[in-house]
Amino acid sequence: MKLTIALFGITKEIVGTSQLVYELHEGYKVDSLLGKLYQDYPKLQNLKSLLVAVNSEYAENEQVLNEQDEIALIPPVSGG
Repeated sequence: MKLTIALFGITKEIVGTSQLVYELHEGYKVDSLLGKLYQDYPKLQNLKSLLVAVNSEYAENEQVLNEQDEIALIPPVSGG
């Protein structure tokens, strides 16, 4: 299955693009996707928190991903 991942903020800077496309097997889970991203882009591991949103909702690590899902990496945010 093909997954498209949107990147924002510091994740976009680290990876060097605003979107990634991965070809992965059916049944891939959020935690496996994060592991793959950390392997491919080790600097992502330096972020204090990195959340994954699936279809505009925060995803649990065990959530199974589907090809039609809208996936986004949510970097740590600061405000004032």
